[in-house]
Amino acid sequence: MALNENTVKGKWREIKGEIQKAWGKLTDDELDKTKGDLKAISGLLQQRYGKAQSSYSKKVASIFARFDQKKDRTIEGMKKNLKQ
Repeated sequence: MALNENTVKGKWREIKGEIQKAWGKLTDDELDKTKGDLKAISGLLQQRYGKAQSSYSKKVASIFARFDQKKDRTIEGMKKNLKQ
């Protein structure tokens, strides 16, 4: 998933919180070291929980996608308001 780098930076705390809700063993510091990289987060999850990295990639990508969709809805709403 190619999530806009600015979206990741702007929403990182929220994204990180969602990841920690799903996988409570991960610390803030560990997640911050990944710098929001999907593969790095999946690799970290594999180290912590022991399943195949691909099984985590899908779940993490879905979390990232939710935030990307929220961004798109916000932008569309702003455009609509500007037209009025």
